[in-house]
Amino acid sequence: MLLDPYDVLGLSKGASVDDAKRAYRRLSKEWHPDKHKGEKRAEEHFKEINEAYEILGDPEKKQKYDDYGARGGGAAGQSPFEGFDVSGFSGGLGDLGSIFEGMFGGRGRTREERGEDYEIAVEVALRDVLFGIERQMHLRMPRACEECKGSGAATGKVQKCGKCGGTGEVLKTARSFFGVVQQRMHCPDCRGTGKVPESSCHQCQGEGRRVVGRDLTVKIPPGIRDGQRMRISGEGGMGRQGMAAGDLYVTVRVPTDERFRRDGNDIHTDIALPLLTAMLGGEISVPTLHGDITLRIPEGTQPEQVFRLKRKGLPDLGSSRMGDHYVRVQVEIPKKLSREERRLLEEWKALQ
Repeated sequence: MLLDPYDVLGLSKGASVDDAKRAYRRLSKEWHPDKHKGEKRAEEHFKEINEAYEILGDPEKKQKYDDYGARGGGAAGQSPFEGFDVSGFSGGLGDLGSIFEGMFGGRGRTREERGEDYEIAVEVALRDVLFGIERQMHLRMPRACEECKGSGAATGKVQKCGKCGGTGEVLKTARSFFGVVQQRMHCPDCRGTGKVPESSCHQCQGEGRRVVGRDLTVKIPPGIRDGQRMRISGEGGMGRQGMAAGDLYVTVRVPTDERFRRDGNDIHTDIALPLLTAMLGGEISVPTLHGDITLRIPEGTQPEQVFRLKRKGLPDLGSSRMGDHYVRVQVEIPKKLSREERRLLEEWKALQ
C-alpha cells in the first residue's frame, strides 16, 4: 500500500513546481537520516521524498506524471514511482514516442494493456488515526473469470493468433511530415500475447474477466491525514485475458471532531477552568485521544494559558514520533455571587 508523489510531499494535485521545491526543502531537512539515526523507516521516507521531488520538481516530468502517472503504476511491492519514467525526455525532436502514438492512434509495443485503476473514498474518525484501523469494503469491478480462469477460452485451450502469426505484434504504416513511418504495435486481436482462444468462454465472452462483487480489507495506517491517497497495487480491475490488474486508489477522509482540533500531528483543545482553581491551583481531568488525563494546574493560572501534554497527540505517518496535545484553559468568571461570596470578595478587595 503506497502513496503517490503528491502525498509524499504533502501537496494537492494542483500544486506547482515551486510548491514542490518548498515542500522538498522543508521535508528533506525534517527527514534527513542524520536526524533519525537508526530509524530504517526514516531513511526509506527520505528516499521517497527525493524520488517524489525528482518528478514534481521538474516541469516536464511533472506534466508527464500528471498525464500518465495514475495509469502507469508498477506491480505489487514496487515503489510508487516505479512504472513512471523519471529519466529525461529525448532532446531535439522531443518525445517521438508520443508523436508516433498520436499518429497511429494506439499504444506502442512498450505499453502493457493492464486493467483499469479504480478509486474509492474511506472515512475514518480522528480517534482511528491514533492506532490505525481496518475497513471492510465491498467493491464491484472486473476480476478473473472463474469459468475460464482468466484465459477467455471455453476449454482453456488457446491457439496461435492469425492476425500477428503468434508474435503479439503487428506493423503499422503511416505518412507524416517525417515521410513514411512504421511502428510495431500490440496486436489488437490477441492484445500482445500471440495467442487467442480456440473458442470463447460463454461466461465472459472471451474477455477473461467479469464484473463481480468482492470484499476487500483496507488497512488505514496510524497517522494518516485527511485527503491522503494510498495505492493498493494489483487490486484494481483485472486486465483482459490474463493481463495484469490495475491498482486501487484509496482517498482517506478524516472528518473534523468538535472536541479536538488537529494541526499536523498535534491536537488542540479548550477546557473550562473554575476561577478558584485558576487562582489557587489544583487538578483537572482533560479528555484526550488517549483517554482522560489528569492535568496539574499551578496557582495563578491566567486566562487563555496553554499547557502541553507531551506525546499525547497523533503519530507521525511511518515513524515512531508522536505529536503533543495542547490544552488552552478558559477561566470561568461567575455571573452571580451569593451574599457570602460577595462579602468574602469585598474583604479580599479591601486588602489589596
